[in-house]
Amino acid sequence: MSVHRRPPLPGVQRLARALALTAAATGALGLTVGAATAAPLAPADPPGRSEVKTQVDQLYEEAERSSETYNAAQEQLKRLQSEAGSLQNQVAAGQDELNRMRGDLAAVAAAQYRAQGLDPSVRLMLDNDPAAYLAGARSLDQATARQDDALHELADRQRRLDQRRQETTAKLAELEGVRQHLAAAKDEVRDRLGKAQRLLNSLAPAERVRMAADDAREAEQRATRGTDRLDLGDQPPSSDRAAAALRAAISKIGSPYVYGSTGPGTFDCSGLMYWAWRQAGVTLPRTSQEQASAGRRVSLAEARPGDLVIFYSDRHHVGMYAGGGVVVHAPYPGARVRYESVGAMPVSSVVRV
Repeated sequence: MSVHRRPPLPGVQRLARALALTAAATGALGLTVGAATAAPLAPADPPGRSEVKTQVDQLYEEAERSSETYNAAQEQLKRLQSEAGSLQNQVAAGQDELNRMRGDLAAVAAAQYRAQGLDPSVRLMLDNDPAAYLAGARSLDQATARQDDALHELADRQRRLDQRRQETTAKLAELEGVRQHLAAAKDEVRDRLGKAQRLLNSLAPAERVRMAADDAREAEQRATRGTDRLDLGDQPPSSDRAAAALRAAISKIGSPYVYGSTGPGTFDCSGLMYWAWRQAGVTLPRTSQEQASAGRRVSLAEARPGDLVIFYSDRHHVGMYAGGGVVVHAPYPGARVRYESVGAMPVSSVVRV
């Protein structure tokens, strides 16, 4: 059957999504969210269902933004750790080389001191072999010139080593800043999921159970829906690699959404794209914002199977075009990888890798 633009989800079904905020949905960040069956809050004036729906929808969107911030910070942390390690190795190797050069120069200086203890003319008169002495003197002059060159090189190496030390210090400071940013992003995700859970707990337990059952039934139907049940059209992928990436993404339909995960059993939105294209031999950037610049922009009307579809103005969500106006994506916490109408969310751009 054809896939049409998805109508807005009823408040009951949309709110039920949050009931699946379990350890599986937050395990990648080590988050702990209160159980859905916890005692509801008892405010003086509890919010109505419509108000709860609006707030929970907003919290989910904020949590997904924070998740992509977390992913970006993780990638930056890995890069900085590698760069800092390389700089530290360069500093250690440079210090060893300086120590060796200083030792060599000290030995040459000591030999010169011993050889030049007498006036050269006196040495010439006392030497049993004046010709050998003159040859040695010329060699000594050459050694002195080489020593001067070595001293200049030593000073240059020292300057470069000091510069590497400064770069290492700056890189380690940057690394610490990213660690703090990573922790803040993690706290933001935890905070928003916790708020969403508390809002859901403010509803009656029986109502939460009904919502959970309805949403689980709908999610199961979506997750098990295959290409034979959808009209994905007959437009071919843009390349063999795009075809391989799409096959990989479709093979993960039904896999749970987990923040920060890149598979092979669980995924967040950009993690699914990252994993699927890796199966095609292509390494994409890790976050949806970076993936928006991972290839050539095309219009939505020109989209081909395998293209990346970036959603929302801040590009915090991504799916893969499957054809027929449908994407395959990892939607949100508690949901599973599934097909979705491309019109279900505002499209920011389409990228052909």
